[in-house]
Order: sequence, then C-alpha cells, then structure tokens
Amino acid sequence: MIILANIISLTIVFAVPLMLVALGGMYSEHSGVINIALEGIMVIGALCACFVLNAFDKSGMGKVHPQLAMLIAILVAGVSGMAFSVLLAFAAINLKADQTIGGTALNIFAPSFAVVLTWAIQGQGQTTIQIPSWIRITQETFGLEKGGNTFFNALIFKYFYLTTPIAVILFIAAWMLLYKTRFGLRLRACGEHPQAADSVGINVYKMRYAGVLISGFLGGIGGIAYTIAVGSGFASSVGGYGFLALAVMIFGNWKPVPILGSAVFFALFKVIAAYNSSIPFLPKLDNIKDKSSLYQMLPYIVTMIVLIFTSKKSKAPKAEGIPYDKGSR
Repeated sequence: MIILANIISLTIVFAVPLMLVALGGMYSEHSGVINIALEGIMVIGALCACFVLNAFDKSGMGKVHPQLAMLIAILVAGVSGMAFSVLLAFAAINLKADQTIGGTALNIFAPSFAVVLTWAIQGQGQTTIQIPSWIRITQETFGLEKGGNTFFNALIFKYFYLTTPIAVILFIAAWMLLYKTRFGLRLRACGEHPQAADSVGINVYKMRYAGVLISGFLGGIGGIAYTIAVGSGFASSVGGYGFLALAVMIFGNWKPVPILGSAVFFALFKVIAAYNSSIPFLPKLDNIKDKSSLYQMLPYIVTMIVLIFTSKKSKAPKAEGIPYDKGSR
C-alpha cells in the first residue's frame, strides 16, 4: 500500500509541470501563436527560481519562512518565463517571423544561456544548482507531529510542495478565464478568426501578446515544478518536458479539463520510467543489460502512439501559426 501511495503522490508531482506548461501552450495557441519555445521557457523559469532559492538558503530566510521563500521563487519563475516569452511574442507578432523557427531558436538559446550563467555565478564546471531541502511541505508546516510511514503520510506529505496547490488554483483560473470571461472569448476569437475579431474592435496584437505572456508565466512555473519533481537539482535542462507538454496539449484538444487528464496519464508513465526498479509488479527484464534506458523511453513511446491515434480528432485553433496582417481580409 505504501508503494501505491508513493506512485499516486509522484504522479501528481510530475503531472503538475505537465499541466501548467500545457495550459500555457493552450493560452498561446488560442491567441493564434504557436509556442514551440515552452522547453526554453521552462529552463529560464527553473534557472531563475533555483538561484533565488539558493540565495534564500544562504541568507537563512528559507529555513525561517520556507513557504514564503518558495512562493517568491515561484513568482520569480513565472515572471522570468514571461520576460523570456516576450522574445517569441515580438518575433511572431511584430516581425511576423515564422513561429516554429523562432520557438526552436529560443529552445536552443535557453540551455546554453543557463550553463553560461550558472558557471558565471557558481564557478566553471559547476553546472548543477542544488535545491534546498526545506522547500517540501511537511507535517511540521501545519504544526503537526511527524507521523510514521503510513499510507496517508506517504500519499500527502512525502512529495508535497507548494507548486501543487498553486497548480490547482491556476487550473481553476484557466478554465474560468477561458470560458467564463470576456477576455477568454476574445482570446479564442483571435485564434479562430482574427479578421472577424478585429472587425468588432478587438485588438488582435494585444490579445496575442497576452496569450504568449500568460504562456510564459505558466511555463516558467512549470520549469521550477519539474525541477522539484525530479529532485536532483537543476542542470540547465528539463528533460524534454516542454515538448511532452505540447503533446499533452494536443491530446487534451486545447481544453483545460482534458489537458488535466492527459497530464496525469503521461505523468504516470513518467513515474513508471523514473522509478521502475522500485515498482515490484513491473517486469524485471534481467536479460537486458541497460533496462533503465528502456523504461526511460516509455513516456515518449506512449506519447507517439497516443498522438498517432488521436491527432486526426484534434481541432487546433484555425488561425494558429498564421501571422496577422491588419490590412488583409
């Protein structure tokens, strides 16, 4: 039962960054801009947040007010991701550049920039930024006594971080903002038929900027959420999670609730891949020399299989990826 609790808890932890980044891609593409740069945005968000956490750890604030420090780091991740996404927005909206090429360029730039900045701050060769241990929410956080290794404690407190409740809030906000507000209606209109939206007085350029910036904010938070889930520190990479989030977004048909289900589905396979040696019911594959690599491939193999069977039913915003020209009709 403890193993089951660990699997459920880990699945939630790994689903959080997938859901947040996929929701970010959803906002951007509903506005009409394809955000391939989610991987790079995650890297920048995690980079800045980890430096902030380290600064709090050295100053002693982290141990005194750990969750306040964590909240500030999450906000820094979101703001830095938003700032980085401005580059994509400017290229795609103002310069009308190819959005796929622009996003790919940012994905290439982000890890290199992260390595250079990490070396500049920590010293050459010091690529990994360690994460403080005090960021986890424990029983002591709520004034409770530390319990034993029970099913409840393993399920709730073993892998409980502030990113999880924040992700729940952001998910509810995303659904309400997209479907229950005037802003959401206008955003979706700009991704479906920007000329028609412009004809009724909607500023398509501003709405697309808003979509990309929200995407950057969520992607940045997703970056630190992924780093926390992995737990081994930040090494200028998010392991392809940004591209996996794109698959989650497509599988979720650009809608918040299906995206949540897709994120949990893919996260489960990620957990199986990462912790295959400790899950008793998995095949041991003793005859295979490097069986861990085989399991590491599992989430991406599942992603390709799922997309093969579901891509025909996907309904992307009609105007996504098409630069908007105000003079055209």
